[in-house]
Amino acid sequence: MLDGFVPFPPALAQDYRAKGYWQDRTLAREFAAVFDRFGPRTALIDGERRWTYAQLDADSTNLALNLLDLGLRPLDRVVPVLPNVAEFVVLYFALQKLGAIPIAALVTHRHAEISQFTRLAQARCAVYPAQVGDFRFGPMVERIQAEQPCLQLRLVLGEAGPGEHSLTELITRPATRPPADLHALDGHAFTPTDPCIFQLSGGTTGIPKLIPRTHNDYAYNSKVASEVAGVGRDSVLLLVLPIAHNLPLACPGIQGFLFHGATVVLHANTRPAEMFALIQQHRVTHLKVVPALLIRLINDPAIGGFDLASVEQIQSGGQRMQPEVRLRTRQLFANAFVQENFGMSEGLLMFVRRGDPEEVLLETCGRPVCADDEVRLIDDDGAEVAEGAVGELACRGPYTLRGYFGVPEYNARQFTPDGFYRSGDLMRRHPSGNYVVEGRKKDLINRGGEKISAEEIENLILQHPAVQNVACVPMPDAAMGEKMCAYVVLRAGHTLALKDLVAFLLTHEIAKFKLPERLEVVADFPVSTFGKVSKKALAERIAAELNPQNTHQD
Repeated sequence: MLDGFVPFPPALAQDYRAKGYWQDRTLAREFAAVFDRFGPRTALIDGERRWTYAQLDADSTNLALNLLDLGLRPLDRVVPVLPNVAEFVVLYFALQKLGAIPIAALVTHRHAEISQFTRLAQARCAVYPAQVGDFRFGPMVERIQAEQPCLQLRLVLGEAGPGEHSLTELITRPATRPPADLHALDGHAFTPTDPCIFQLSGGTTGIPKLIPRTHNDYAYNSKVASEVAGVGRDSVLLLVLPIAHNLPLACPGIQGFLFHGATVVLHANTRPAEMFALIQQHRVTHLKVVPALLIRLINDPAIGGFDLASVEQIQSGGQRMQPEVRLRTRQLFANAFVQENFGMSEGLLMFVRRGDPEEVLLETCGRPVCADDEVRLIDDDGAEVAEGAVGELACRGPYTLRGYFGVPEYNARQFTPDGFYRSGDLMRRHPSGNYVVEGRKKDLINRGGEKISAEEIENLILQHPAVQNVACVPMPDAAMGEKMCAYVVLRAGHTLALKDLVAFLLTHEIAKFKLPERLEVVADFPVSTFGKVSKKALAERIAAELNPQNTHQD
């Protein structure tokens, strides 16, 4: 067993097998059947390039054999830092065939994150593009290699420089080893209960922690998510969110769509006009978004110039979607079901369903996808809260982790004694049985001892006709400790002053201590590497502005 990995308890593991959640097949074996079944169908589209299932199988096998020749072995950790390109998918399946474990790094990560992942996981290999924008990855990774002796292999997407190997060449150069060398590893050097990937936590502070997902649980994760998301043989997914993240990779994501013989269209940016053109060109049926992206799409003037009738489902995750956004989306994507979901890289998935009553669709984030997803809403002492009350989400189940990798002290705080993961998300159970997100335990503003939910005020501000998007963050105050600052993105042609915003909020008869005491109008929000609004960056910005030491005298 990999040192630092927390396995599922044997009794629960046996139960998950008996109920059919776990098939005890590695992802390599799962997808061997998929590649064989759907061989001539189109699996992947990247610009003008296309891969059939058979071609994806052949290329990933060839790459895996060449990586084996370079000395990469089962359970070795690999840090891919790639944009949304087909080579990522080829690499992902090559690593699964080899039994190596990718770490779901993002192309927006830089030295601090990648060196941390490398050190914590003792990664042996990094894979990266030569350059994105004006940033060159090679010198950074070379520096990390000098700092972390475990990092022995550097693979670059493109032409190799000194000390590098070309990923492109490793994919295309015929391997000297037979495929039997890979088959001999599966089930022996690595097993279905081993990690198949390290996803990253979406914490609000610090560098993300590593989330081990096993072959058994990750395959089930994608299969059950694809059922709830209505994925079929003729589905076409447009993927613009960062490719390695849990939602686009596995919820149902690339894995779930390929399980059904569907097609995945990759695109490396979120420019609305380009997305609309791809939807029209490829008759895209499914979109994955975060609310900030969806708000951009439905407010872009180009939306009226394209045929978007093929879109059947828009899956939104990462943040709570406001009812107004959902209603506006229905008007512009006339044939689409807007499916809000709550998901975590740690495991648990909740989806709203077709057929849910209107008020349930507008108010909730859904319900768990598996009958054996165990959910508790607990208080600070770990006791379950009363029905309908707000509590912290704690969960366990057949695809929810049992511990972060290599951080036993942190795990002792984040997991209950009986193995429930304490998520930090505040929820209440809706009378329908679905759940309503009420914010995060840490997404609170402490004004003189009064705790204000930022999300509560954001929901109200979003109802103002001038406001397109909002993020409320704490700002330091000498007397009260913290006060609230509201950052807003305005609709085109609108203006807004603090006094007018306060007057609007007072019409909702909320306590005055909940009112924002500063308004900052911005063109757009900074986003985290996961595509969420970075409240951390906004809070740091307002704190810097209010710091007297930053005031310059003439």
